Amino acid sequence: MRLLLTSTFRLLARPTITLPPRSTFSTSLRIMSDQKILTAYKGIDEIPKQQQTLPGKDVDMAPLAEFTKLECWDNDGKPYLKEYVGSGKLKGKTAIVTGGDSGIGRAAAQQFAREGADVTIVYLPEEEEDAQNVKKAIEADGQRCLTIAHDLMDADKAFSVVEKHLKEFGRLDILVNNASKQIMCENIADIDLNNVESTFRSNILAMFAITKAAVPHLKPGASIINTTSVTAWKGSPSMVDYSSTKGAIVTFTRSLAMQLAPKHIRVNAIAPGPVHTPLQPASRPAEQMEGFQVGSLPLHGRANMPAEMGPAYVYLASADSNAMTGQIMHLNNAQWIG
Repeated sequence: MRLLLTSTFRLLARPTITLPPRSTFSTSLRIMSDQKILTAYKGIDEIPKQQQTLPGKDVDMAPLAEFTKLECWDNDGKPYLKEYVGSGKLKGKTAIVTGGDSGIGRAAAQQFAREGADVTIVYLPEEEEDAQNVKKAIEADGQRCLTIAHDLMDADKAFSVVEKHLKEFGRLDILVNNASKQIMCENIADIDLNNVESTFRSNILAMFAITKAAVPHLKPGASIINTTSVTAWKGSPSMVDYSSTKGAIVTFTRSLAMQLAPKHIRVNAIAPGPVHTPLQPASRPAEQMEGFQVGSLPLHGRANMPAEMGPAYVYLASADSNAMTGQIMHLNNAQWIG
């Protein structure tokens, strides 16, 4: 019987399957040569040369970004734009959004407002024009918006941001840690350690500071949402320090989620791929912005508009994600799959 069983098992043994290395799935995906770029977002498929100084401004982007218009597809497979319409998912809630004056933060702030939330946006003083545009848009949607010009790298003043928010709105339900900076350097031997320190202070230390200030005021059901990046997974040879901070944010998210779970507070993150935000022309040579990401991404073959990130932030802020914590949502048009 033993011999029979042994021989039988040998006959039924599955053949060895050799899988290709994980990296072949993740870092070199591109649009197919016969794939057309179909989009209703005007100009996103032919971005011109442009350059700004840090931190960058939405008002100077070409084309101008969209924050509430989502690309949808009709029954014939043609794209069209549709305004984001809320359904009261955040009614009565309040949020702090760092970097809420532009880009992804602005999209999150405005879509939160359309779901019924009052919002505080935190931004740098030189971004005042963008911030006032956000305030006007949120107030036009019937919600309140508090604007706070504050350099988040001054970690000691993070408590004042939370205090001002509480004085204005009386409660805090959602914290979006979104503000960040990036500085390109092609060679580690040439990297300026002052820039490295500045990037870490902006992208991770500031996140610790404002979260520390906010958590004592969060009640069960509250949500913390951190913005990481696809570069935390696929790396970035020209932004080693930036991608390192984004990797740190992933671990920060998972660890804090474990710490706050007993308090019924959720902590999640979103990892965007390339998005049409002022951070791009403010941190790249003008030549790199010409046709930015056109044809380089398998899904849609273009960079995303900030508006396309917003619904994920709404989902994580609302009770729809009540069972989710310590997780990362990947919105990268298949730039990284794993």
